[in-house]
Amino acid sequence: MNLFHKSRKLRYYSAGLLTLLAPDRLFRYRLERILAGYRGQALDDVLDRVEYYNKCQSPFTLDVRAQRVADFRYERRGTYYLDTKSVVRHFDPECRFAYRFGDVTRVPEVPTFVKSRPIDGDNANAVLLKLNQIRHYNFVDDPQPFERKRTAVVWRGKCFHDQRRAVIQRLHDTPGMDIGQTDPKRKAQADYRPFMAIRDQLNYKFVLSLEGKDVATNLKWIMASNSLCFMPRPRFETWFMEGRLEPWRHYVPLRDDCADIEEKMDYYATHTDEALEIIANAQRHVAQFKDRQRERLVSLLVARKYFELSGQL
Repeated sequence: MNLFHKSRKLRYYSAGLLTLLAPDRLFRYRLERILAGYRGQALDDVLDRVEYYNKCQSPFTLDVRAQRVADFRYERRGTYYLDTKSVVRHFDPECRFAYRFGDVTRVPEVPTFVKSRPIDGDNANAVLLKLNQIRHYNFVDDPQPFERKRTAVVWRGKCFHDQRRAVIQRLHDTPGMDIGQTDPKRKAQADYRPFMAIRDQLNYKFVLSLEGKDVATNLKWIMASNSLCFMPRPRFETWFMEGRLEPWRHYVPLRDDCADIEEKMDYYATHTDEALEIIANAQRHVAQFKDRQRERLVSLLVARKYFELSGQL
């Protein structure tokens, strides 16, 4: 972890822990003021996102294991806790909710607050909140235009899962690919490459995005940059709405084994206008997540719908 990320995480924890000192009743009072501030405004985009994140349509009942807002306490997964607490503390302390922290790859049996869910199939019981924000929502300012970047594909990361490992082992020594795993325990392997900061990866025209256990962490900053995202069709989604990303519009699609990556690199190296159009679409998708006040409103409405359908409001 580089010094910039450590500093950013320290600031995040410091601010989050300080807010815990404030009484929850202050946030319950602020809820009505926040919602009142948007009355009369056009909120079609907000409501569309609320329905996307919380797809529940029918009333439901929570079991006895559901957590009361009043009893929700700090636990090991600190970033998940702070992000969830920042939302639920706006509601009645007797309201109960189910939650599951970490990389969620299966849909829960009851409506549950999660960070991630499968894209395909009935995923309504996986209610998305913006969790682990400090890790996943690191948008970048990229001053370097696409045309001035190096014509090559870059990727750095760790390979804890077979599919990602197989791709990296096959591509690490391919011409035009600066690709490798960065696990210090695997330095002796041929596919090992030293850590590369995001600012250095932004020197490349093409950045590969590969899912791990769930979503790819680097997808957000790639799509915020002036580089072109190459990735297989995503299987999981988060608050970033990966399920709404369209191949050829927001990213360049690859086969699951990335066997066509050289072909795609060669094509977009000579079709700059098409690459720039995809990059612009990707940046427009990212823009909706940069308005902090609107993000808070969407989060609160997702939770309010959850508590209403569970008969608690």
